[in-house]
Amino acid sequence: MVLYPSKQRPNCMNQNNFTDDIENTGKTVEQRFLVEGECDGFRLDKFLCKKIKRLSRNRIQRVIEGECTIDGKQAKSSRKVYTGQEVRFIRPAPQEPIVPKDFSIVLEDKNFYVIDKPAGLPVHPSAKYHYSTLTAALKERFPTEHLQIAHRLDKETSGLVLIARNKKAASTLKQAFAHREVEKYYKAIVHGHSTDDEFTVDLSIGPDSQSKVRVKMGHVPIEKGGQSALTHVKVLQRFSSHMLVECQPFTGRQHQIRVHLSCVGHPIVGDKMYPNEEIFLKYIEGGEEAVMNLLPIGRQALHAAKLVFRHPDTKETIVVQSELPQELSDFLQTL
Repeated sequence: MVLYPSKQRPNCMNQNNFTDDIENTGKTVEQRFLVEGECDGFRLDKFLCKKIKRLSRNRIQRVIEGECTIDGKQAKSSRKVYTGQEVRFIRPAPQEPIVPKDFSIVLEDKNFYVIDKPAGLPVHPSAKYHYSTLTAALKERFPTEHLQIAHRLDKETSGLVLIARNKKAASTLKQAFAHREVEKYYKAIVHGHSTDDEFTVDLSIGPDSQSKVRVKMGHVPIEKGGQSALTHVKVLQRFSSHMLVECQPFTGRQHQIRVHLSCVGHPIVGDKMYPNEEIFLKYIEGGEEAVMNLLPIGRQALHAAKLVFRHPDTKETIVVQSELPQELSDFLQTL
């Protein structure tokens, strides 16, 4: 077994406020879509509306008027698309919030990197983030490498991310995560108090049908479509009204730790969605300024602190650890 601890990172964000500044990249976004059989004969604008649900039809038509092609030929909104054709369009990249893009490399191997992701950096592109992501930051830092991220963390969760450096390693590491062969340990600062030093949360998880937030999850019985989920929790420190806990998820459901801790009465400090989604809705509408007085810290206090996995070639057990980032350590001092 090889142990790799990380060094303490500098404080990369203000404890009470994420930045909501906007970065104008001056770049473009290119998207390509293959026409499937179910869309055979669709108008081009209708096809793109189906593919990009977040854009209105008027917005789609404006995009088409810019630079949009079908099999390499400029197209109009009214043109029909047929099975097997490729639709490609380029549009100006939207303005994006400025995010912390610096990350440290905890472990470097010819097959993989383990990096320490700062809170506030999304892992993959989304409607709001394209260039301001870990995916883009990796391309900037390693322009000659074809890297693949083996798993993911929420935007506001900091900590360890495993990055494959070749196809073979990517296949091996992703399968290891899929087969639950990678041990993951998180540290979280939570509200409330527990008399138990350790406990296990066994609650199935699924989309919260009562929520106004599309991505919110909740406890959903398996017979109603929920998926089994299991998290072991160990209390590391107790304070007057908070705890520092270590969480080991044995399954990998969306928002699993956040949902489980909230369900048992110990929501994570700074979490904008669990249990109170109204905070998240205010955040979406008005940004950080709208919620900064509603939360004691500007990010969810969840950190991916430890990974245990087998080397994709040698099968040696690798243990990598990351200390709490400065803003979370500072918050603990206030308790």
